[in-house]
Amino acid sequence: MANKKILVVEDDKFLRKVYESKLPKEGFDVVLAVDGVEGLEKLKTEAPDLMLLDLIMPRKSGFEVLEELKADKKAARIPILVLSNLGQDEDIERTKNLGATEFLIKSNLSIKEIIEKIKQYTK
Repeated sequence: MANKKILVVEDDKFLRKVYESKLPKEGFDVVLAVDGVEGLEKLKTEAPDLMLLDLIMPRKSGFEVLEELKADKKAARIPILVLSNLGQDEDIERTKNLGATEFLIKSNLSIKEIIEKIKQYTK
C-alpha cells in the first residue's frame, strides 16, 4: 500500500524541518509549502491525503487558503488540520466554518501528538 501524502503549509523553517524528518519515519510522504500561495499550488499538483495548515503566513494566510478551498469540491474531501498558536474562540470558529477538519494549538501539542492526529484522519 502506498504511503499517505501529507501537505505541510508552514512558514516556520524549523517546524517544516521537524515535519520533514518525523513524518517519513511514521510512513508518510511529505510535501512542503512555505506559504498559502505555494500550498494551494501544491494541493493541485500533489493530491495529498491530508493538509497541515498554519494560519499566519506571508502572501496568503491559512484563512485565505481555507476560503479558496471551500469553493473547490475536490479539495473538500481532504482533511485539513489547522495548526496555529492563535487560540481565540472566534479564530477556531472561523476555521471550522471555512471547512477545517480540526483546529490544533501548536504550543499545546508535541510532534508525537500531531502525528497521532494525522493518523486518525488518514486511516
